[in-house]
Formats: sequence, structure tokens, C-alpha cells
Amino acid sequence: MTVLLSGFALGLALILPIGAQNVFVINQAIAVGVPRVFVAVVAAGVCDTILILAGAFGASTLLETIPGLRPVLLVGGSVFLVFLAVQSFRARESELQDVGSPVSSVGAVATKTATVSLLNPHAILDTVGVLGAAIAAQAAAERPLFALGTVSASWVWFCVLAVAGAAVRHALTPGRRVWVERVSGMILLAFAVFLFSEFLTAVR
Repeated sequence: MTVLLSGFALGLALILPIGAQNVFVINQAIAVGVPRVFVAVVAAGVCDTILILAGAFGASTLLETIPGLRPVLLVGGSVFLVFLAVQSFRARESELQDVGSPVSSVGAVATKTATVSLLNPHAILDTVGVLGAAIAAQAAAERPLFALGTVSASWVWFCVLAVAGAAVRHALTPGRRVWVERVSGMILLAFAVFLFSEFLTAVR
């Protein structure tokens, strides 16, 4: 049980800070509510699970041995976050009138969630590099429990975000939702600038 909780605590510590993935899940919860938001929750959880297990089975070593991989991830992620930020800034009140209507098909939401998850350099570096390496460092008998703990943290946190977002969705008028989109855009843009600054540091 201690090993399981240790993995859960480490996973939670890495996923708690707000990032592109968390912002996307919250926005989906506000847009479509429960149960439809769980399409995004499942997609994000599956992506994190794949990345964590990939790191545990050797991908973390790959990140360390290919020096040019990190800069590519950083600049690619920066460009993608700018794209998401622009979409948020362009949201109009008229497009957000009916809070009860689905904004996208199940496939479109799952695809976009996977894209946000898998093209996010910090998510990759944290889940593959940190969590994967931490799992690999455990004693062989303890690895399954530790891995279960880290994976569980992602799923629990995404569920919390989904329920919290859905709880406030009916209190948000279209005008307020526009401001939520603006704030989301600013957060995404800030992360894009941060990633690009890390890219510049990495290539010096």
C-alpha cells in the first residue's frame, strides 16, 4: 500500500500544476458537462497511461540519449499551444449560446484531447522522463504497484477537473464563457512562450 500511495503522490504532484491538458479538460466540462466530458477524460487518461508505461519500459532512456529530441518537442509544442490559444481568443459569445449542445463529435473530442496530450512537451517530459524513470527505478516486485499509483493519479485528477467544470457550467452565461476562453487562451499562450524560451536555452 505504501508503494501504491508513493506512486500516486508523485503522479499527483506532477499533474496538479495547470497546463494545456488540464485547461482542455476543464473547457470540455464547461462546454458539454457530464457524462459527455468523460470522452476527454478517458482520452487524456489513456494518453497519460501510455506515456507513463512507455517511460517505464525504456522511453525515458531514449529522451536522454537523443540530444536533439527535446528541442524538437519544445518548439513543436510551443507552436501547437499558440494555435490552441488563438482558437480560445477567437471564441465569440454567439458561438457559446447553447451550453447544452455538444461542441464536437466523440471522435473529434477524443482526437483533440490526444493531440493536446501527446504534443505537450512538458507532459511527455514529466510522464515519460520523470514518472517512467521513477517506475523503472523501483524494485521489480514493486514496479506494478508504483506504476498503478502514478497512472491512478492522472485518472483521478482528470475526473476531479471534469466534475468541477461541469458543476459550474450552468452558472456561466455565454458572456462569462467568453472570458473563460480568454483566460484559457492567456494560460496557453504563457505556456507557449515558456516552452519557446526553453527551446532557445536548449539550442544555445
